[in-house]
Amino acid sequence: MENRQILALCNQYQAVLLSEDPILHIAIAPNPSAQFFEALRFICDTEVNVEYWSAEQLEKARHSGVLVNTDVQHENTAPVVQLLQETLHKAIQLRASDIHFEPIEQGYQIRFRVDGVLQLQPLLPAHVAAPLTARLKVLGNLDIAERRLPQDGQMEIEVEQHKCSFRIATLPVYHGEKVVLRLMTQTEQTFELSDLGMSPDDCIRFQHCLANPQGMILVTGPTGSGKTITLYSALKILNQVSSNLCSVEDPIEIPMRGLNQTQINSKAGLNFHSVLRALLRQDPDIIMVGEIRDGDTAEIAIKAAQTGHLVLSTLHTNSTAESVVRLQQMGVEPWMLASALNMVVAQRLVRKLCPHCKQQHPDDILLPTTLWKRALPHWQAVGCERCYGGFYGRSALFEILLIEPALQTAIIKGMAAHELETLARQHGMMTLFERGCQAVEQGLTTLEELYRVLGVPHG
Repeated sequence: MENRQILALCNQYQAVLLSEDPILHIAIAPNPSAQFFEALRFICDTEVNVEYWSAEQLEKARHSGVLVNTDVQHENTAPVVQLLQETLHKAIQLRASDIHFEPIEQGYQIRFRVDGVLQLQPLLPAHVAAPLTARLKVLGNLDIAERRLPQDGQMEIEVEQHKCSFRIATLPVYHGEKVVLRLMTQTEQTFELSDLGMSPDDCIRFQHCLANPQGMILVTGPTGSGKTITLYSALKILNQVSSNLCSVEDPIEIPMRGLNQTQINSKAGLNFHSVLRALLRQDPDIIMVGEIRDGDTAEIAIKAAQTGHLVLSTLHTNSTAESVVRLQQMGVEPWMLASALNMVVAQRLVRKLCPHCKQQHPDDILLPTTLWKRALPHWQAVGCERCYGGFYGRSALFEILLIEPALQTAIIKGMAAHELETLARQHGMMTLFERGCQAVEQGLTTLEELYRVLGVPHG
């Protein structure tokens, strides 16, 4: 029996050689391949004791010195566990929404997304990349051995006596594997519309629309613009014992009592439109569709909104008017859309100025009168020990399009997005940029931040 051959075999099949005396003792993950046992029988003629361990047990064994099947001595797992705990604790303290673990040529870098902007942390040595990635994979129940393909999952970690849920996604990159953690929204979220940044008038309009027994309310905006929180705030208002609330989501981000939540599973053929069809047989009053991604989902959702259900959903478009056109491009007939759609809400998140260090420049800013008629205060984000770069927290800007009779007629006629927007503004709609200018007037944010989030409008 060749010790070197056994070590090589254990390396190949991610096994742990526990001992060789008096009998060979090996630990491996459940359901190993038949080739492992065939190779073991070929190189070993003595009794073999095989134990089946979980991926986490195996990973801990490798990094705690139990593993003897590598030529290079691995670091003890304790520093890696401590480093991860410290990183997560710091990220939560800084209110980070995402944590990026990135192998680069110079070492291993970590970045936190704080208030929508990535912030670089001190560079780590390159040798921590492999054990830290392995640790994260184990916690997320991912395949430690798979380094060539992207993987994703969910994990729960206790940080400072608090359980925190994360989404984990890995991606092969030039210098190794990148891992991104997204901190799932904590359940203590209040889900109050006024807390999101919605004005009192918009709150009234929104709640009035929620009172309709049927129809569709769309919330639109790019990824990370707060659409999910707006939908859950609406569901909180609608959540009554007398109503059957159902949702289809990918994934279920915020468990809510009173809401029947279904998570899609594309691998099993459980997609948005198949779950939506099933939900319609569950006697629902209110349906929340996490996202309208294709024509089939759009058609079923629109038909549900026409047949006595209140449907809430999201779409990835830049403005309210573009959402109407996008649904038509997905194959929804204009007359169906006009009769089913009650309201479209477009939103963005802007960073709020820190109240402790913000400063106002003596010279105001004058924009073209077609964009904003009044002079805007020139706020500056200074930065202090209480904030991050002069900003602390974020607030949402809302553009609310009510589908009134004049707009219904325009939709049926197939008007273009810019024509719909012009008509809506004539009926009192304020655009996202105009809402942003209001926020600058109130000292909530800066014009530069508005340009960062919305781009520079054409005046």
